[in-house]
Amino acid sequence: MSKKSNIDKNNNLICDFTKGSIKHRLMYGGGRSQYLPRAVGMTKGRTPNIVDATAGLGKDSFLLASLGARVTLIERSPIIHGLLYDGMERAMRAGGLTAEVVERMTLIMGDSIELLPNLEPEVVLVDPMHPVRKSSAQVKKEMVLIRQIVGNDCDYVDLLNVALNVAKKRVVLKWPKGANTIENIKLPSHQLSGKTTRYDVFMIS
Repeated sequence: MSKKSNIDKNNNLICDFTKGSIKHRLMYGGGRSQYLPRAVGMTKGRTPNIVDATAGLGKDSFLLASLGARVTLIERSPIIHGLLYDGMERAMRAGGLTAEVVERMTLIMGDSIELLPNLEPEVVLVDPMHPVRKSSAQVKKEMVLIRQIVGNDCDYVDLLNVALNVAKKRVVLKWPKGANTIENIKLPSHQLSGKTTRYDVFMIS
């Protein structure tokens, strides 16, 4: 099974929840024991409503929705939003479990900095474009194509501050494992680290 579920045969970027690594993770993933579900608080039977403030191609949102969460996805790039919309429509047409997951996903076009205050989210997930790694060979083709479309998220600190002001329970920052903590943001309450990715969790008191 190809792992390049979001790259077509012509090396164009697409969004497809019905095959490749996304489908494999849906069928054989680690459930709520995975780092992301734990980071957003999907433990001990709790299933929070989540806003994915930087939706991208929706992989994280799809994972969380597959575990029962209702997820609002916000994407401000018209191109990425169009790809994501197309992918969700394709998943609905496919039917079955994939369609059931996508039914728990709501896609919004716009800027999260402006939209978040009106959504009253329990949990906000922020996954900005990560700093460019020193070795370009480590960067997946998919991420190269996305970066070419959206550029760098220069205002991610502003987005984090808005999220911290409006989230009811927690904010989760998805960030490279070895990256420094972000300046001008309070320290996270705790962190969860995988092989390459770190989740900085900010609990809202």
